[in-house]
Amino acid sequence: MRFVLLTHHLEHYSNRRLIEVARARGHEVLPVDASRCTLLLTGERPEVHVEGEPLHDINAVIARVGASSSAYGIAALRHFEMQDIVCVSSSLAIARSRDKLRALQILSRRGVQMPFTAVADHPSEVDRILQAVGHPPYIIKVVEGSQGLGVVKADSESAARSVIEALQGLKAKILVQEFIAEAEGADLRCFVIKDKVVAAMRRQGAPDDFRSNLHRGGSATSCTLTKAEREMAIKAAKAMGLSVAGVDLLRSHRGPLVMEVNSSPGLEGIERATGLDIATKVIEHVEQSALVKHRGERSSKH
Repeated sequence: MRFVLLTHHLEHYSNRRLIEVARARGHEVLPVDASRCTLLLTGERPEVHVEGEPLHDINAVIARVGASSSAYGIAALRHFEMQDIVCVSSSLAIARSRDKLRALQILSRRGVQMPFTAVADHPSEVDRILQAVGHPPYIIKVVEGSQGLGVVKADSESAARSVIEALQGLKAKILVQEFIAEAEGADLRCFVIKDKVVAAMRRQGAPDDFRSNLHRGGSATSCTLTKAEREMAIKAAKAMGLSVAGVDLLRSHRGPLVMEVNSSPGLEGIERATGLDIATKVIEHVEQSALVKHRGERSSKH
């Protein structure tokens, strides 16, 4: 088969692993920097060109579009979808997951439990959203942030008010969430493929840091999920329309709470923490998706 790996960071561990595994399984993999794609629109078939050459005979696209350059990467992915090529994650699902507020709205609508969250855009509403969330501490997040960036813990109402007013002054879109103290600075990263959690790790924040992101100095160990945690992770991924996702959970007194659903979950941390070959599981899913598409096309011709 012929796959496209669509990304902006070809040198990253996750991308190198996916290419390595796919090629070892006999597939041709075209690593494509999404920013180098030229998208052609005509009255006939849309085309994607890279360095002046059209991409033809593609069986599937694996999209790993970074948050820093989502818009054009999503547009490029949409172009492949217009050609009726299998895309492991759809452009719509990725766009929704990149918007923290939209993602939480979708999860809430589907009955996915999460930390209590309040959002307002006008400075006059600051006190109201703090009262709605409850007592401090508060977690304040910039909607466009990722990897723990743009996340602040405010230990008092006055501190929260100052942070929110400063961010609003910079025209940043923010949301305020309750702080889940019983999580003790740890979360669970669940790697979901289709309708199964294939791996899970517990991430513990660095000393004096409430964020558990590995990029912020946190550590990770393999963990065993409860039935409720597995079901919540799968439910969240399905709600977002993602067949491959990283779902981040907090363990709380009222059960597992979803913090975020990542459409391009990294492989390095979870492979090292669990010792599992997650890259092969992803490529097997890509193969299966492409085969189902191919069989459907063959049967429609007869």
